[in-house]
Parts: sequence; C-alpha cells; structure tokens
Amino acid sequence: MCLLLFGVKACPSFPFILAANRDEFYQRPTATMNFWPENPCILAGKDLECGGTWFGINTQGRFAALTNYRDPRTLKTGAPSRGDIIVKFLESKDSTPDFLNILKSESDRYNGFNLLAGDCHTQYWFSNQTQAITAVPPGIYGISNHLMNTPWPKVSTGKRSLAKAIDAETLDAKTLFKLLSDSATPADELLPDTGVGLEWERLLSPLFIKSPTYGTRSSIAMGITSQGKIQVTERTYFPDKKAPHQDHYFSFFPG
Repeated sequence: MCLLLFGVKACPSFPFILAANRDEFYQRPTATMNFWPENPCILAGKDLECGGTWFGINTQGRFAALTNYRDPRTLKTGAPSRGDIIVKFLESKDSTPDFLNILKSESDRYNGFNLLAGDCHTQYWFSNQTQAITAVPPGIYGISNHLMNTPWPKVSTGKRSLAKAIDAETLDAKTLFKLLSDSATPADELLPDTGVGLEWERLLSPLFIKSPTYGTRSSIAMGITSQGKIQVTERTYFPDKKAPHQDHYFSFFPG
C-alpha cells in the first residue's frame, strides 16, 4: 500500500477500521483479492511479478499491510521483495511481537518499509527505519511512504476525513472509498522532499493518484466489528475500461 488510514478503538461499532490505497505502475501484473489456491487460509491480492502482497488477512484473523519508505538514496539492488513479509506473517504461528522481533533481526536486508500487523485485539507498527516495535494505542493514524503520522498533506487530510466519518457515524465501505478518492493536489510549499523531484512529489501527493502510467490501482475498506467479525472490500480500478471499478467483498468470523 501507499496510504494507510486506520482507527484503533476510535469507533464503538468498529474497534478497528482501515482505509487504504495501493499505488503502482499500471503495467505491473496483479491478481485481485481472493483466497489463495495454494494456501486457502490467506485472503489477499497478489503481485504476480514477485508473488507477495501489500495487504492480507488469514482465516484466524491475523492481518497485515505494508507501505514502502520512499528514499531513493538508500535503495538496495537485489533486495528481497517486501511483499513476502506479509505472506510470512500470515503463515506464521508465532505471536505478532515474536514475529516482529524475528523480522527486526533481518529487516536491514529489505528496502525501507512500514508494517502494520496484528489481529482483532492488538495491532503493531514496525519500520526498519526506526527498528522500534510499537503496540498501537487507541487513536486515528496515517502511514504513507514515511513514518507513522508523518504530517504529509495526504496523511493529515486522510486522518481528518476518517475522524469526521467516525464522528458522523457514517462508517461504511462507501464512505471510506469516497474519502480515499480525494485527488486534490496540495500546494508545492506543503510537499515533502523525498529525493524524487518536484514533478513526482506533485504526482504522488494526492490520496488518489492519477497519471498516464502510474496511479491508485486498488483501495481497501476493512472493519472489525465489536463482535469480532471481519468485513473487507477491495475496490479495483480500471482507468482504461468502461467500468471504472470492481468491488470484491468478504465477511467472516475468525476461527
């Protein structure tokens, strides 16, 4: 993913809520969210180029989402795919803290990333840029391609929009997709300088990205109800087709 907006114990109806956008080159082959034939316990989309994923859940209720940390100066050639981290977490029998401690010991092999991982009860944030494993307390959070709650315009705007939706008790997939569809470009003076140049900073700055070759490929709206039921919808976008998007909805109790 390139933008994660989430609330932890911020809404009585949904103790955990997530709204997320995945941005990628349009030509990169991708499978939409579904249960994986090779491992039916995993529900996720799939990067068909490297085999990993950007967001996934398993039938036991564990879930994880990952964003890249944008700093072209530190990119490693030949680094393993960061999408494999989520697959390993969903397949692991270790507790989330134990898994993250193992990941921490080898995280310098990967290019920069943020990982949000947990289950219906507790969620953790880990970045190989800080090496800190943090249990996320109640609140509203945003992660883009820097650290958690870095006040990039898209993060600050997204957090405000999620907070308003929670306050208005309008939390549903339709509302989350609407806030994720914001394609407004902030003023240049508000943009970060991550080393990719002003043109790319502008292109990457909206919540929802559009360009001829790169943009928001899919969105996730996920909620865990107070009864522990997981509800998740993936919306896949088709910029060159008559149907602008397609939704895939899943709902289940972990077990």
